[in-house]
Amino acid sequence: EVQLVESGGGLVEPGGSLELSCAASGFGFKNYHMTWVRQDSGKELEWVASINSGGFNTYYADSVQGRFTISRDNAKNTVTLHLSDLKTEDTGLYYCAKGDSPDCYSDSWCFDEVKENGHRGQGTQVTVSS
Repeated sequence: EVQLVESGGGLVEPGGSLELSCAASGFGFKNYHMTWVRQDSGKELEWVASINSGGFNTYYADSVQGRFTISRDNAKNTVTLHLSDLKTEDTGLYYCAKGDSPDCYSDSWCFDEVKENGHRGQGTQVTVSS
């Protein structure tokens, strides 16, 4: 059974930083791309970033490019999202999601795959407010 457990969220002021972690189990982690998505209250699910199975291809939404960094440790079965220069619009519940293939090559491919398979954790809340 696929299990994804996110941690690291919290309340932070605009301009601040956070590091989110996701611990994965129940599947061959090193064989799949991993993705972070987020959803704010009353809004649609939004794709944030993805990383391929080997960790050498990364993809970011335009809204977070240059501020967020996705990485993974295949020895520890973890994927991390480092958030910096946070803005109020970054507020939301952040989910770690498992892909169905080693790479996804584009934002739409990455996002469509995780939306369809539904493999997401329970999420960790990020609130950016002064």
